[in-house]
This record gives sequence, structure tokens and C-alpha cells, in this order.
Amino acid sequence: MTHPPVSFDPATGLGLLRTTHSLYALRVGQDGSPRHVYWGAPLTGSEVAALPEAQPPTGSSFDADAAPDELGIQTGARFGPAGLQVRFSDGVRGAQWRFDGHGVEDDGTLRIHLADRVYPLAAALCYRVRGDTDVIERWTEVTHTGTDAADDHQGGPGRGPLAVERCDSASWTLPHRADYRLSHLVGGWSSEFQLRRDRLPVAETVLTSRRGVTSHQANPWLALDDGTADEERGEVWSTALYWSGSWRITLSRDPVGRTTWSGGLGHEGVSWTLEPGQRLCTPVFAGLYSPSGFGAASRSWHRHIRSHVLPRPDEDRPVLYNSWEATAFDVSESGQRELATIAADLGAELFVLDDGWFGARRNDRAGLGDWTPSPDVFPRGLRPLADEVRRLGMRFGLWVEPEMVNADSDLYREHPEWVVHAPTRQATELRNQLMLNLGRPDAAEWVLRTLDGLVREYGVDYLKWDANRVVTEAGWSGHRDPDRLWIDHTRAVYAIMDRLRGDHPGLRVEACAGGGGRADLGVLARTDEIWTSDNTDPVDRLGIQHGFSQLFPAQAMSAWVTDSPNAITGRATPLRFRFHVAMAGALGLGGDLTALTDREKAETAALVAEYKEIRGLVQHGDQYRLTGEGGVRGVHYAARDGSEHVVIACRPTSRFGRPPVPLVLPGLRADARYEEPAGEMVHDGALLTTRGLDLGLPGGDYASRVIRLRRL
Repeated sequence: MTHPPVSFDPATGLGLLRTTHSLYALRVGQDGSPRHVYWGAPLTGSEVAALPEAQPPTGSSFDADAAPDELGIQTGARFGPAGLQVRFSDGVRGAQWRFDGHGVEDDGTLRIHLADRVYPLAAALCYRVRGDTDVIERWTEVTHTGTDAADDHQGGPGRGPLAVERCDSASWTLPHRADYRLSHLVGGWSSEFQLRRDRLPVAETVLTSRRGVTSHQANPWLALDDGTADEERGEVWSTALYWSGSWRITLSRDPVGRTTWSGGLGHEGVSWTLEPGQRLCTPVFAGLYSPSGFGAASRSWHRHIRSHVLPRPDEDRPVLYNSWEATAFDVSESGQRELATIAADLGAELFVLDDGWFGARRNDRAGLGDWTPSPDVFPRGLRPLADEVRRLGMRFGLWVEPEMVNADSDLYREHPEWVVHAPTRQATELRNQLMLNLGRPDAAEWVLRTLDGLVREYGVDYLKWDANRVVTEAGWSGHRDPDRLWIDHTRAVYAIMDRLRGDHPGLRVEACAGGGGRADLGVLARTDEIWTSDNTDPVDRLGIQHGFSQLFPAQAMSAWVTDSPNAITGRATPLRFRFHVAMAGALGLGGDLTALTDREKAETAALVAEYKEIRGLVQHGDQYRLTGEGGVRGVHYAARDGSEHVVIACRPTSRFGRPPVPLVLPGLRADARYEEPAGEMVHDGALLTTRGLDLGLPGGDYASRVIRLRRL
């Protein structure tokens, strides 16, 4: 019997969400509160019928025995993190629900409707299942259902403005296990996406960004397992938030073993006001269950992102050249033309003019916000350069940072009121920049009009949208709800990106924030790839890219080959090694191409051509992360039908007496045979999946190899 992916039984209050590899169950209790019941492997019909109405009792009168809430509230015997925190106009806090019905929509969405028993507050807990992924999308909608007090002669409690002090998108609950381990991403500028796996303490653990952007320091993705899972084995539960502003996720493991977490937009100390008739809709906080380890969980996320997040998932990301590391602010039209000529000869398909092309932008202290070509640098405007780039067979891209402004700029002198600031506080300048408040409709409209004009006038194919500053002295002078800045700015960025892409279907956008400071599914739904890190050192990039791949697919990972020694770390590495690390994502070129020798140019062109041969597998295939002995790290990309494969293997350092052992390839079929191109060698699948593949790496440090396999 085939079960519907989404169902709700009003008689029992049981809601079920089914995916290929999981079942999620919730139940609306007699008190009107939706409670969590189950999340894990699929169950039979009889097992579903036997699902309990509550978790096992604690045996203590000081703790509640009911199952955890689907979204924690502040009332009743609830003492864990409250995902919904509200304060009514009479000072009363917290909701007490009555069940107000449900709805199942054609797109696989289940809505659980709730209403407060006394106050004008309604909520909808929303769940969506799509038929082709294991991801469950969840969000919350909260509405002030009162009428304007001035027009309401009936009175009643709480009819004034409603203060929302916290409104999470969802809360998640795991089965009882003896222990749990938390996987999450930490870091900083040029060290983003460092994967950490730590035992989850019996305590509350908070992951957050208070910066107004996703941040370099943390990322709103996490995974939990019982401590025994690896890449290909073990149960893994993971979640990801679709939001690019400040965020917070609070995990709780209590002394009796309940493990829950709740997350959404905003951070502590921030509240929003709902007037009568207004609604707050939170971003999606999605989750998935994998029975087959961290690698399978990542592949499930990648498939979901390709199917339901990325705007153009089927397109190959072009090999780009970006001029920043070659010139910095020392930009000239002749210099850019020379770089473009070399880039085209090397096989680049997209030329991106970076910072320094506009206004008085000769350094980072002036000109930001004045988005017109500098007459000193481009006396004829950008059209001649754009035309030359296209004559060379490449597309034309442009770097912009539309959310920021220098105090020394025409824009700031004309509109100082557009800057995020608290009037009674001295504004902090970071990187000599201030931040525009795009929550203001006039500022947002100016940004949209300016970017639209650039794209139209110069036929821009690609925008590298940067954001090198976070929020400080958050304020919105004259606004009755100034904390709306934290929501409205991010939503305005989304709206501008959406409008630009809608008006210019050929435009592609790269998300950048001083490197990987804005990397999440909210911004990825509006962009084509993410600038992963300003650090292009290939050794450091191995760890950065490993963490990035936990959630994001390779086609979304911008990865450049730049000069050696590296500009940030000073490490010298071979060109071949730098290329092989960057070929694991969306390949780009940086650095000073004019300094390349003829031999280096020939090697670069050959490696670019090799990448184009494997690009389809890397950008659209299933990814398997590999770790071997002797310091070997690898990435295996497999065609969806299993017919073709590519393995990129790297060994940063060698150790005497420790030659690399064969690298096991779990993504192959044990009952098949595989050949390397031109019939160089034939391998038995049973050996490759157990003993492994002999890599044949050259000796010494910074050894690497690309190996292609074809199923016979």
C-alpha cells in the first residue's frame, strides 16, 4: 500500500511526513499543543499505530512527562528553550494553544493551525515534503489577529501591539540514545568551514551569529549522531537554516536524555513588534535523516539543493578569471585588457573585473557607493572593456558591494541618513566602511536602480556581490520598531537579487562576504555559487572545502588557483597541486597572469582543459569524501547512473616509510569492472570497494592526481 507523503488524522491528532528513507511524526495533544513523536527510519503501518502519545515519564513531579513541543512555548511545565517567546500589551508572556484545524496542500505542505485561548495570536506550524528528496522543510507563521484598538470598542486583553522576542522556524527532537555527538562548522576570516565533532554535553549549547550576516565564525548547519557514525555508516540527523542574517540555534540535552534543538532568525536581545493584522513568516529550517552516514546525508542535501534551492542547477559553472589578486586597486583599462587576453588564451570563459573600477576608489578608504566608472581609469566607461572581453569569447562580470559605503563618497555625503546607525552612538567603521540600511525602501530602491543600470548599460553577465562589513550600532532613526532592521535588511537583499534575476534572466550572481561570511541556503536560492574563502592556499583549502561540502554541492563552491607563494599564508606549492585542489569545485583563476612563464601558461591551459573534461562529473555528480592513510585526502565524483567516475587525490605532506595505501572507493559497484581512459588499466569493483585504488602519487610533498574511471 502506498502512503501519501503528508497526512493528518483529526481523530487522533497524528500527522505523518514520509520520505524515501525517513518518517516524521507529530501529534496534537489534548491541551492543543503539537508534540513531537518520532523522526527516523520508515515504520510499518502497525509500528505507526503503536507510536506513543508521550515520551516515557521521568518519574519526577518536578518535570513534565509530555513529549517535547514541535515549537517550544513559555507556558506550562516547560523549562527548555522556548522557540516562540511573545509578550502581549498587558505584559503577559507566552502562548497557550487551542488546536484550530489543519490543512494539506497540493505541494506537500501540512499546516497545523493554532490560536491562543485568550489573546489575539494565531500561529501556523508549516511542514513541506517534496517527493524527490529526504528533506523536510519547516517554518512558522505568527499573526496578530486583533483589530486596531482605536476602532475596537469591545476591549479585551492584549489588543495592542504584540512583542515577538523570539520566533524560531522549527524545533527538532531525536530518539533517546545513550549519547550524541554534534557536528558543526566554526572558523574565521580565511579559515571558514572548519568541521568540529564534539560530544553533545548535558546542557544547552548555542550556535549563533550576532553580526547581521551568516558569519565566518559559525554556520546554521549541524548534524547529530550517536558517536559511532562515519562517512558511509550510521544514523545521522542534520538541519540547515535558510537565512543570511543573524541567527541562533539552541541545542538542549537534558539529564534524562531528551535531545532537542530549536533555531531561527535573530539573536538574543532583539525583538519585533506585530501590530493588529500583521504577520511574521520565518525562513525555512530544514532537516533530514540519513541511515547511512555523513556522506549519504551530504549527498541528500546536495540533491535537494540542486532540485529545490539553486536557481540554475543544470548549468555548468564557467571557468572564470578574477583580476583582484593581479592588480588590487591599481586598475587600468590597458592592464585589464592584457589580463583578459591571457585569460582567454588559458581557457577562461568569464572575466570578472574586481574592486577599483569606480568613483574615487584608489584604496579602501574612498569611493564605495559611487557605482560609476572612474573617468581616470575608464575614460570611455566600461563598454570598451566589456566588448573586448566578449570579442575574446568570454562573458563579462563585475565586482560590486552594494550594501556598503565609505564616509568619503558622494553617496554618503548625499544620504548620511541611509547608514545603519544609532544617532547617539559613535559609528564604528570596519574596513573603513559603513553599512546601508536596505530595510529603508528608498535606499533599497536606489541600490536596485543602480545595479539594474549597470547590468543594462554594460550587458553584465555576472555580479560578484560582496559584503565586507557586519552590523554595529544597529539603529533605525525614527522607526517605531528599529529592531526590524535585522530582518528587513536581509529580506531587501533577497528582494533585490530576485528582481535583478527576474529582469535579467541571463545574469548570474556569486555570493561573497569577505570570503565565506554569507554562506547559507537563503542566499544560495538567489545565487549560483559562493565565494568559499579569501584563503586560496591549497593546503588550507582542503579543510575549508571538506567542511563546505557537508551541506553545499561542488557546483556552488567557488575555488580559485592563485599565485605561489600564496598571498595570505606565504606557502609555496606547485601549480599542479593548486589546480587539483581547486578542480574539486567551480574552478576559477586568480593571480597575476602576466607573471606566468610560457611553460606555466602551457601547463595552466592543459589543466583548465582537463577540468572542462571532468566538469560535468564534479559539478553534477554524487560526491564521496575520502580519507586515506599517509595523509591522503580525496574526493570521488560519480555520475548519477554510475557509468563514469573521477577521483581527485591529494597528499600535502609525505612521511618517510609511510607510503600511501590504496584509497577505498565506496561509491562504486562491487559487481562491476572499471577501466581508466584509453584502457590503461582495468580494475575489479570488489577490490576497489574493499582494498582500494592504488593512486600512483608522485613522491614528495604536495602530490596529487586526477584519476578517471569508466564502468565496463
